[in-house]
Amino acid sequence: MKFNIIGRKYDIKENVREYIEKKLSKLDKFFKTEPTARVVLGTIKDNDYIEAQINAGGMIFRAEASDREILAAVDKIIDVIERQIRKNKTRLAKKIKDFQMVSAAAPPGIDYADEEPDESEFEIVKTKRFTVKPMDVEEAILQMNLLGHNFFVFKNVDTSEMNVVYKRKDGRYALIESVE
Repeated sequence: MKFNIIGRKYDIKENVREYIEKKLSKLDKFFKTEPTARVVLGTIKDNDYIEAQINAGGMIFRAEASDREILAAVDKIIDVIERQIRKNKTRLAKKIKDFQMVSAAAPPGIDYADEEPDESEFEIVKTKRFTVKPMDVEEAILQMNLLGHNFFVFKNVDTSEMNVVYKRKDGRYALIESVE
């Protein structure tokens, strides 16, 4: 696993770095290709926090945790990411198994590829429609705050791309831009 460990107003000690690398390396067994891990350490209100993101095979697994002790927070994110990986692999294996069973029982000439997969785990309970107005990032943040939302989708007037701004748990704002 490739590591990128960053400290935000946090001095990363060598034993913490080694502990993070050791714990995250145990997740290598789940991936066919070499994953990349980005870990950010910091402090908020007398608690250490850690954000970890693992990119592997086009999938992104992310977790964040905080605790008075950084090593306890590391253990928390390892548990969360491992649970995400196992859940994703189980769901994928189930879909493959279900598709193979349907395909094996299918009479020749019938294509089941167009059938909708059973997505009962992701039930959509409401759909909203809205017009996307071109605006700059600052205007999008103002609009988001006026609506009282945690995120806002808009067309960036500078790049003509769809963007999302959102409010982070630490009270600051972040921007998501699409990359092709």
